Amino acid sequence: MRPSLDDLARRLPSRFLTRYAPSPTGYLHLGHVVNAIYVWGLARALGGRVLLRMEDHDRQRCRKTHEQAILDDLDWLGLEPDVGPTPSFRGGPSPLRQSDCAAEYEEAVARLRTSACVFACDCSRRAIGQRAGTRVDVEPRYPGTCRARDLEPAPGRGLRLAIDPGDEPFTDAMQGPHAHDPSRQCGDLLIRDRVGQWTYQFAVTVDDCRQGVDLVVRGLDLLESTARQIRLARLLGRPDPPVFCHHGLLFRSDGTKLSKSNRDTGVRDLRARGMTGAAVLGRAAFEAGLQAEPWPIDAVGLPSLFDTTARR
Repeated sequence: MRPSLDDLARRLPSRFLTRYAPSPTGYLHLGHVVNAIYVWGLARALGGRVLLRMEDHDRQRCRKTHEQAILDDLDWLGLEPDVGPTPSFRGGPSPLRQSDCAAEYEEAVARLRTSACVFACDCSRRAIGQRAGTRVDVEPRYPGTCRARDLEPAPGRGLRLAIDPGDEPFTDAMQGPHAHDPSRQCGDLLIRDRVGQWTYQFAVTVDDCRQGVDLVVRGLDLLESTARQIRLARLLGRPDPPVFCHHGLLFRSDGTKLSKSNRDTGVRDLRARGMTGAAVLGRAAFEAGLQAEPWPIDAVGLPSLFDTTARR
């Protein structure tokens, strides 16, 4: 399945900005390459630009060695962003690395306090899950335990944003119309956890707003989080959300999703086995159903995967 280029062209501004935003918690694998194919392929097919951002908000799991390896793999694949990385990105602080943007996130929290309820919370994920009766691997809905407790921000306490009931409708470029109620999905949104780390939902939404991202292309596993990010963006002052495009995921033969420890699909391992960048891109495009065979394709050829008139 491919997104309609005509539909996307109508919904996006000229010279729109999309982003590729890996998390340096491990090395790239074919699933990440599929996402890159969609990001660069759609951007090049429609005259857009690609921003490269490092989503390293999780300071306990992210590593500089993984960041460098990701940059090297993208260079090897021929995937060059239009915005970043600058030379300083590979060494010094950068506005395209989340761990360097604490001041921007603090400023966003201050803006939220003027239009919404932000409160401290000392509930653990385990306690929330036990109250909700959910499994450990299922996202628990926060029931609002600390909303009225008036706790002072302090070490060991997170920050949450009060979420009022109501659907957030959107039309995904590949999955069609959707409407989700964030208050029923997750409850009051955690924006900073109990160890002081900014959360994924908060950091990516702030980044997309401040960097002017018009098109968000990502895997289908993140579709359910879209409504809460649209709500958060509106509270931050962005009334019109970006266009979202959620593509399918790659799975192993046993039905499990690819992980960064899968050495049979890791980019650096495929490189070590002698595969070329074009061969890796071609295999990923084939696995994603974007071409009929794993024919090699270089980065320049990626837009052709989204031209429905092209022969495959």
